Parts: sequence; C-alpha cells; structure tokens
Amino acid sequence: MAPTADEELKLRLYAGEISQLGPAERFLKALVEVPFAFKRIESLLFMSCLQEEVTTLKESFVTLEVASNKLKNSRLFLKLLEAVLKTGNRMNDGTYRGGAQAFKLDTLLKLSDVKGIDGKTTLLHFVVLEIIRSEGVRAVRAARANASVSSVMSDDLSEDPNDQAAEEHYCNIGLQVVSSLSSDFEEVKKAAVLDVDMLSSTLSKLRKSLTKAKAFVESDMKSDEESEFYAALVGFMNRADSDIAWLSEEEKRISGLIQSAADYFHGKSGKEEGLRLFNIVRSFLTMLDKACREVKETRAKKVPTTKVSMKKENTSEASSSVLQQQQVENKNHHNRLFPAIAERRNNESSSSDDESSGDED
Repeated sequence: MAPTADEELKLRLYAGEISQLGPAERFLKALVEVPFAFKRIESLLFMSCLQEEVTTLKESFVTLEVASNKLKNSRLFLKLLEAVLKTGNRMNDGTYRGGAQAFKLDTLLKLSDVKGIDGKTTLLHFVVLEIIRSEGVRAVRAARANASVSSVMSDDLSEDPNDQAAEEHYCNIGLQVVSSLSSDFEEVKKAAVLDVDMLSSTLSKLRKSLTKAKAFVESDMKSDEESEFYAALVGFMNRADSDIAWLSEEEKRISGLIQSAADYFHGKSGKEEGLRLFNIVRSFLTMLDKACREVKETRAKKVPTTKVSMKKENTSEASSSVLQQQQVENKNHHNRLFPAIAERRNNESSSSDDESSGDED
C-alpha cells in the first residue's frame, strides 16, 4: 500500500513537527527518505515468495506428468477399457454401434446408468465380474514367478476352471487387484483438481516480477552498486532467472505430455481435452470403488466361506459340492441380469464350437 506520488511529495516537503503527524504518516515520512524504498520492498516480496511458488509449481508439474504417463501405461486401466469395449460390442451386435474399435472415455461415466433386469446391478458391475478371475490368475502367476510365498499358498491352487475353490480364490484376488486401481491412480485424482490456468498465471506473474526486478537493478540501483542490498538482489535474480527459465520449459513439456495423453485416448483432441480426461477418470474411479465394494458384498452373501488348505485333497467333498453349486447359481444369476450379453456370449461359443468341428472333419 505505497502512497501515491502526490502523497509521497507532500510527505517529503513536510517541514513541521513530526510529532504532529499520525503514526502512519510518521512511518511513511521516515520510509520515503530511503531511496526507492517501495521498489526495494517489491523486490523483497518477490525474493521472499519465489522459492515457495517454485516448489509448488514443480510439485504440480510432477503430478501432471505422472498422471499423464499412468493413464497411457496402466495395464489394468487398459484392460478395463478393453472389457468395456467388448461388453459394449456384445450388447450392440447387429446394430450400427456394434463392432466398435474404440470409444471416448466419457462413456465410462455411463456404465452405472445401464442396469440389469434387477434394477440394481449395473454394467460396471458386469465389467468388474468379467475380469476379476483373469486378474486373479495373473496375480498368482506373478507371485509364483517372483518365487514369493503367498499368504494364500498360491502354489497349491489349480487354474482348472472346474476347481471351484481355486476359482473362488482367484476371483477374490482379482477383485483386490481391480480395487487397487484407485490407489494406483492417486496422481490422476490429484491432477484432476489442479487449476492449470492458475499454474500458468503464477508462472507468468513470476516472469513479470523478475523483469521488474531486473529493470530496477539496471536503472535505479546503478547508483548504489556498492550496497549489500544491490549484491543480494543481483545474486537472487541470477538464481531466479535459472529457476523461472527451467519452469517455463517444463510447462511446455508437461503441456505436451497432457496433450499426448488426450490424443492417445481421443485421437486428435482439443487443447483442454487432456485436463478433462483427468476429471473423467477421477469420477470413474469413484464409481469403480463403489462397484467393487458392492461386488464384494454380494459375493460374500452368496458364496459360503471356504478356507483353501495347503493340500487340495483336504478340502471336504461336501464343501466343494456346495461351492460348485453356488458358482453355477452365480453364473446363471449373472446371465439373467444381462440376457443380451449372455446370448451374444453363447452365440460366440457356438460359432467357436462349429469351427472346431469343421476343422476336425
């Protein structure tokens, strides 16, 4: 709150008793006697806030970079997208929407709107149920490959789909894997709430402050080159110049990464498309977390608890029989909820069988 030029002139020209001035005027009267006092204060403010601003910008750029790379390189996320595409094609087979090769990520937010005939199970539940078994098998294979001793004795599990105890276990493991996507995409969720325009505005203000500080040093402070303030300000500006130049280049690089992520999923996209993707995925992750919890609760109610022992032969025949019956009921219930998809799957299986018979003939 520097005084205006007119106010500053009045203070300089005041020759009366200092005691007659108010506290604010007495303070300013002393301050205006310091050469370029308010320009010095402006430079000091820039010096005091720069490091915090630079740190914040760096952290935000790292978040955006990790988020962009995660979106493009997450195997599990791409697996989910593949399952959504296949499910959509099954539902729309025979229509102009069938046989799609891709879809926009906005579609993910509509998965909870498509409900089964029970009015509760959504298409997202269906997609989760479609991939948990394969993800469970993959997780167990990875544990075996790493020669790690799993707490669930994975080495004693069979991958035979008729082994119902193993099947149930794979599904449970797979559900944990799918549920972990939200925590794996933590940076994506953080990126979704970043105000990128504000980041650009902050960087722009830092550039302007640096330009003003340079102009001050090169003009008004030239007459005071021997002072400690001059030396401190020049040293600071050299460091600030380097930091701001690096941030400017980093901003361009991160913008390119965000645009690349947008183009990866949506083809040649608009400038703001990448930032919008982060918001879409964040909303989808909220839906996915909810769907995984509900699938887990539903499975817990329908499937009796069966402990997988180290030796399969120790599993009682009675428990296996009950579990097998329950698995069949779950599958039938699954198919009844989305009969169109079940019909498509049956047709695909029939076609596959016919091709096999033809090959044998």
